[in-house]
Amino acid sequence: MAMANFLALFLLMELIAGGYRDGANGLSMNYYVFSCPFAEAIVRSTVTPTLAAGLVRMHFHDCWIQGCDGSVLIDSTKDNTAEKESPGNQSVRGFELIDDVKEQLEEQCPGVVSCADIVAMAAREAVALSGGPVYDIPKGRKDGRRSKIEDTLSAPAPTFNASELVRVFGLRGFSAQDMVALSGGHTLGVARCLTFKNRLSDPVDPTMDSDFSKTLSKTCSGGDDAEQTFDMTRNNFDNFYFQALQRKSGVLFSDQTLYNNPRTKSIVKDYAMNQAKFFLDFQQAMVKMSLLDVKEGSQGEVRADCRKIN
Repeated sequence: MAMANFLALFLLMELIAGGYRDGANGLSMNYYVFSCPFAEAIVRSTVTPTLAAGLVRMHFHDCWIQGCDGSVLIDSTKDNTAEKESPGNQSVRGFELIDDVKEQLEEQCPGVVSCADIVAMAAREAVALSGGPVYDIPKGRKDGRRSKIEDTLSAPAPTFNASELVRVFGLRGFSAQDMVALSGGHTLGVARCLTFKNRLSDPVDPTMDSDFSKTLSKTCSGGDDAEQTFDMTRNNFDNFYFQALQRKSGVLFSDQTLYNNPRTKSIVKDYAMNQAKFFLDFQQAMVKMSLLDVKEGSQGEVRADCRKIN
């Protein structure tokens, strides 16, 4: 009887710890429930709304290059220029916050929680703190051992049109709807003039509202690093980004193109009218993205310092 009770308890613990392992590349919703039970609480208590945009962007930029493996966190060395030096990663913020979380977790449970998982959890918390959807993600990613600036050349550019975006996202297994939903992450934060000033050259981009083009020109009078919000509520996760596209007030060419292309225009209109629909599709796309090319077991490691390989 004692042995039977022990086996029943063991199977129950395996079931709890396993979570959704079978459906998510061997990852689990409850991956740290025994090995580091306060992991998620530590992430949740450390993330701040002011860094929400940067953390969401960090997660996307991390996953797109080499998979969700924390490679965007690695610092350059004299022998290697890392991903974070890429022009496309200059809008990423929150590296110090990730360091803070990692330090706390190493004190609680050394060598257990990966930097890749911290980035994924921090992005999720950032969305929720900003008023966006509340969702869970599988955990158990391992950290990668490679971070090279040349790998970032595959990232989508702000000059891509909708057809190009559909194609490159499709190569990663995302539908056009996934891509538009993920683009809605631009409801948070700002863009630098450097990423949209090409739209102001003679002739001015005709897909832009004339008054809005004057707004962007005024922003760019402050130089390449001058910042322009994507919508009226830069710190709130909502559907105002899509409403801005309907007014021809998308900041980046890759934003406005979503409303100009028949294949994606209907999705933009749906999200502009129905925030709940956007939230549902966004969280599903984020979970999907968080599983891109994840590393497990000997494919990776758990870094002691997120900024350098062990």
